[in-house]
Amino acid sequence: MKYLITIIFITLLKTSGMALEIKTEITINASPQEVWDILIDFNKYSDWNPFIKSINGNPQIDEKLTVTIEPPKETEMIFKPKILTILINKELCWLGHFLVPGLLDGKHKFEIINNANGTTTFIQSEIFKGILVPLFKNKLDNNTKNGFIAMNKKLKELAENSIQQGV
Repeated sequence: MKYLITIIFITLLKTSGMALEIKTEITINASPQEVWDILIDFNKYSDWNPFIKSINGNPQIDEKLTVTIEPPKETEMIFKPKILTILINKELCWLGHFLVPGLLDGKHKFEIINNANGTTTFIQSEIFKGILVPLFKNKLDNNTKNGFIAMNKKLKELAENSIQQGV
């Protein structure tokens, strides 16, 4: 009974409209394919990514990943999101939860837009929902957003350097 009451309470709070969106973007002098190839090569994240330290799993719909992140000024966190969307050279999206659904849920999206001029716009966003959003709002707005920005810059550097080197 206690478990049922907890679920009802979390469900009610979850639908109360507590949400926060973080969105960053960067223009990369590379093709969508080149950006995509780096983005989905999960095995190499530890070599270059300052924010997402590792991803274990395969880039396919319904895959349960194990993701380790380390936002600036924060300790490492591990969570297990499920991939919702994969559109080759366009989008990767997953949904993760902190402890249980409804506390702090994050829908993380990577979008790749072909600018048709030799450049690509890379958008990284996350919509956070749940009862803990107000408690973590400042950290998400600052540290997590700064982690997105750092990752975007490294992705740009890697994609543009691979073109210059003819990789």
